[in-house]
Amino acid sequence: MKDNVVKNSDSTDLVIGRNAVMQAIDSGREIDCLFVTKGEKNGSIGVIIKKCRENGIVIKEFDRRKLDLMCSGANHQNVAARCAAHEYASVDDFFALAQQRGEDPFIIICDELEDPHNLGAIIRTAEVTGAHGVIIPKRRSVTLSSTVAKTSAGAIEYVPVAKVVNISAQIENLKKRGVWVYCADMDGEDWCTVDLSGPVALVIGSEGKGVSRLVKEKCDVVVSLPMKGRINSLNASVAAGILMMEVSRQRSGIKRK
Repeated sequence: MKDNVVKNSDSTDLVIGRNAVMQAIDSGREIDCLFVTKGEKNGSIGVIIKKCRENGIVIKEFDRRKLDLMCSGANHQNVAARCAAHEYASVDDFFALAQQRGEDPFIIICDELEDPHNLGAIIRTAEVTGAHGVIIPKRRSVTLSSTVAKTSAGAIEYVPVAKVVNISAQIENLKKRGVWVYCADMDGEDWCTVDLSGPVALVIGSEGKGVSRLVKEKCDVVVSLPMKGRINSLNASVAAGILMMEVSRQRSGIKRK
């Protein structure tokens, strides 16, 4: 172990031990999640938990053996923190970036994605298609791990990513700011016929369940991609890539031949 940072099997940076975790929190480092041994809430761990709650950091309790595995057997003192590979932005940053470029906002919303490779690929495509930011939920979602950073091929340095408490509430906020929200799901309008110009947000659902019912109900339009084979769905990042490219095409004024 070096500098109280280890790599777990998902190549996610972990800060381990009470002093190291406390220092990470106090320094303002981006922390995705705090892991503590079940029942451990006294002393300095209680202080750490309190600070994490004050900062809106997700807290998860595990049995000691699982925490041992996560920390590769290092002396974690019943606490570890998973740190983000990049600083998070705010949704306001997306609008500021769009204004700076003189463009209508173009935002990607990921509804409970679980695969870091999918999120990394989406961020990569978002960068090349000119999107101004990606939104992910604070809970039940992959976060900005080192795997996401690697899969994005460097795009994580250029595409702001915001982590929000409630996707449905955030969609309502975007709509109040003049953004039209489209979700990719079954039984929607053909993607080739939908006007995706102007301020737009694309919602991409999770790998297994797709877009959740509550989120889908908040969207303005449901967009579908035609399926000709026996498999009735596309990989989340592939579906996102097709729709992002279509937004880019329409914004560029490239006509269909």
